[in-house]
Amino acid sequence: MATINLTAEQFKSDVFDYTTEKEWKYKDDVPAIIDFYADWCGPCKMVAPILEELSEEYAGKVKIYKVDTEVEQELSAVFGIRSIPSMLFIPTGDKQPMMQAGALPKNSLKEIIEKELV
Repeated sequence: MATINLTAEQFKSDVFDYTTEKEWKYKDDVPAIIDFYADWCGPCKMVAPILEELSEEYAGKVKIYKVDTEVEQELSAVFGIRSIPSMLFIPTGDKQPMMQAGALPKNSLKEIIEKELV
């Protein structure tokens, strides 16, 4: 399963509707990672193939979304994205999402997935 490009509308319908909800409530029962990126960002380009690999390795276990910060400026503002890449790790249940800025190597991403998401 490849990474999924995410728009603000899809985010509100599939992940969390920040326009109507005050408290975080994830709408899916499959944990997710959201990669906030830009096409001109060098570190983002380095992380992209790693996220594609992880989307294959964790197919059905973790959804990996990508948000283009240049296109989805409202969504980027909602999460206060100041540097890219930034990744939002979304566990299921009542756990709160965690934001991590910077280009993480594959082993670090796998560690977070194994510890926090699956």
